[in-house]
Amino acid sequence: TAKVAGTEQGVKDPEPTFSACFGGPFLVWHPTKYAELLAEKLRKHGAQTWLVNTGWSGGAYGVGSRIKLKYTRAIIDAIHSGALADVATIEDPVFGLQVPTACPEVPSEMLSPRNTWADKAAYDEKAKKVASLFRENFKKYEAQASAEVRAAGPR
Repeated sequence: TAKVAGTEQGVKDPEPTFSACFGGPFLVWHPTKYAELLAEKLRKHGAQTWLVNTGWSGGAYGVGSRIKLKYTRAIIDAIHSGALADVATIEDPVFGLQVPTACPEVPSEMLSPRNTWADKAAYDEKAKKVASLFRENFKKYEAQASAEVRAAGPR
């Protein structure tokens, strides 16, 4: 997530911030233990997981804007109805996530963040920067993370 200007005191531009788990300071176990427990529950119950971008789209801060709430709602509705279950996906080249190519009530370009940026090179640069920040932040968990988790991060 990010600290965003206007919502955080003294913040003029968005600042990336990382939290291993919601409520992290109050958790008893190492974050990798919670990751293992989550993975176990997902496998046991056959649950699908979805990462929904509710943040910025169309360009860097000052150029783009927040994703429209109606698109976020349409994506969540499609997840709940099962409409995305059999949709073709493409793999994000930086983050390795499977991205649906279509969703009812959502323009297809909104599903792939790069497609919303007029300046594709600027998007590529920012995506690589965010991936680098994730990799750097993950170093503190890497020694205790499973091989599967280590392999799943951004490239």
